[in-house]
This record gives sequence, C-alpha cells and structure tokens, in this order.
Amino acid sequence: MKYIVQISRIFVGVLFIISGFIKLNDPLGFSYKLQEYFGADVLNLTFLEPFALGISVFVVIFEVVLGMFLLLGYKPKFTIWSLLGMIVFFTFLTFYSAYFDKVKDCGCFGDALKLTPWESFTKDLILLVLILIIFAGRKHIKPIFGKLGLSVTALVSFIACLGFAYYVLMHLPAIDFRAYKIGNNITEGMSTPENAAKPVLEYTWTFNVNGEEQEFVTNGSYPSVDGEYVGVETKTLDEGYIPPIQDFSIESLEEDLTQDYLYKENLIIVAMYAIDKAEEEGLQKLKAFTDSAISKDYVVIGLSSSGEDAKIYLKEEYNLNFDTYLCDEKAIKTIVRSNPGIVILNKGTVINKAHWNDIEDLEL
Repeated sequence: MKYIVQISRIFVGVLFIISGFIKLNDPLGFSYKLQEYFGADVLNLTFLEPFALGISVFVVIFEVVLGMFLLLGYKPKFTIWSLLGMIVFFTFLTFYSAYFDKVKDCGCFGDALKLTPWESFTKDLILLVLILIIFAGRKHIKPIFGKLGLSVTALVSFIACLGFAYYVLMHLPAIDFRAYKIGNNITEGMSTPENAAKPVLEYTWTFNVNGEEQEFVTNGSYPSVDGEYVGVETKTLDEGYIPPIQDFSIESLEEDLTQDYLYKENLIIVAMYAIDKAEEEGLQKLKAFTDSAISKDYVVIGLSSSGEDAKIYLKEEYNLNFDTYLCDEKAIKTIVRSNPGIVILNKGTVINKAHWNDIEDLEL
C-alpha cells in the first residue's frame, strides 16, 4: 500500500502542476472557458461571469500549489482534502458537460492539449481513484524537508505563481499554443488538405413498411426499401479533419474581405473582441502607433465583434485613421489575449503580436 500511495502521490502531484501551469500561462483563456461553463446553456450561473478572470487565477494557482504541496508533503491533511474536493467537483462538471454535450473542450490543459468531453471525464475519473488511494493511505505522506524548508518552499511557489500570472496578464502568454502563434499562416490554418480524413456519418432511415415503422442504418446511401419514407436522422461517428482555425473572417457590411487582407504584405490588425470592454489606456495608445505604422506603408485595420455604432464611436472618439471590420468574438479572443491587441501579418503569416501594454516596444 505504501508504494502504491507514493506512486499515486507523484503522478497526481506532477499532473496537477503541469495542468495548472499550462492554464497559468494563459489565465485569460481559462477565464473564457469558465464563462462557457457559467453560461445559461451549461450551469446557468451567469452571475459568476463577471468574476471569471479572478476565479480563473485563483483556481490555476491553487492547482499548481496543491500539486507542489502534495509532492513536498506540506500540510497533507489540508492538501489531500482540497485535492479530493477539487477533483469531485471537476469530475461532476466534465460528466455533466459530456453527457449533455454542452462544452466541446474542457480546457483542462488549455490550448496545449485538446480533450473531448468524455476524455476529460475519463481523466478526472482516473485522478479521482488515485486521490482516493492517497486519501486512504494518507498516513504514508511524509514531508521531504524540515518545517522551515517546507514553509519557505511553499511560500516561494505561491509567490512565483502569483508573479507569473500577473506577468502574462499584463503582457501575453509566455508560450503560445494557439493556431495564431507567431510563425503560423492563417490561410493555411483555415484550409483542409486534400488527403485529410473525411467525416464519418451514420444515417438512420425510417420507413413505413406494411403499416409499421422500421429503421434502416446506412453510411449515407439511400436504402432500397419497399415502403413509404418517413424521415432520417444523422449521427456523426467521426468528425474527420477539423482545420485548426475556424470562424476567422474580415467582413464589412457589404462583403467578405478575408482573402484580400490575408494576401497583403504588411498588415497590422488591431484586435478588439468588444470595443465597450476594451482597456481605455490601450485605446489611447492606438492613435500614435497606428499613425506611425501607416506612415511606414503598413495597412492597418481593426477587427471586432461589436456593432457599427461602436466602431464609428471608436474611430471618432480616438481620432483613428483606420476602419474596423467584423470578426467572430471567439476568434478574436483566440488571436491575441489582449483587448485591444496588436497582430502583424505578412501575407497571412503572423510576424508579431503584442499586448496593448507593449505597443511602444513593437518594431516596425
């Protein structure tokens, strides 16, 4: 039992640290995922949506710290009970999400590793078993340092996590796992290779045969049945290849300008998923930066999911010399974790990106 507990302790501790650190690298992204869970379509806890970022930072730091505490053997009673409470909650959450098909990706490992809802539930179920093993054998959890060493290590770990979270929120994630990271081409990310796996569909046809409804299952072909057609239901068995970039567009009221702008050599996108939620200090920095970019022959456009009135207000209020086009809110949030944020493209390839705090440091 002792060795099983120690193996479980190492596995759970390391996994919590890795999972927590990946989300700690991008707490804003995790807060977007929490907003999905809090939404009316999932848990219907919409009153928590304004606090999603604060909850996100707390949860990811707590996750990393608990993993550290478990490995160190620091405050074992508090640590094990906390781990048990956290995993019970997330096991329920992932089961609810999977069973009712509410959230397609749990966000357990941020954008570094995508898990389906049922994969997320299975992962949490395994963790629950391991934590129960640790709980049953908690007498075998011994500290690896003296009391002072444990306290100092625990405090340093917490301060380091807090400092790292503050840094990435004030700038951008230290590691970018998204499809819009520097060096990636957006056009290529939206395309589907010729030899890509195709979706696998199952069709359940219903016919009235001699006064009785009967079902016939095929892979798409119309069944040869001597009866009256009633209806058909389609089930996706395998989604096939899904392009890493979806819902990206650059649209005016009249037309889709996506390809026009993605072929331009020097393009700067000012990304604002919601103009009314953009940081005032960041908006005030746009005028000098974009005017300088235009003078150096860059094409500058804005991207936002906000309405036309908000776009007109933005341009007039800050005396901006560029137009803002329409793009899906979720896509803009994925492009750059800043509102406003700057993205520099060359024929669709991401050359650089920056948080509004770092606009002055961008070299054009």
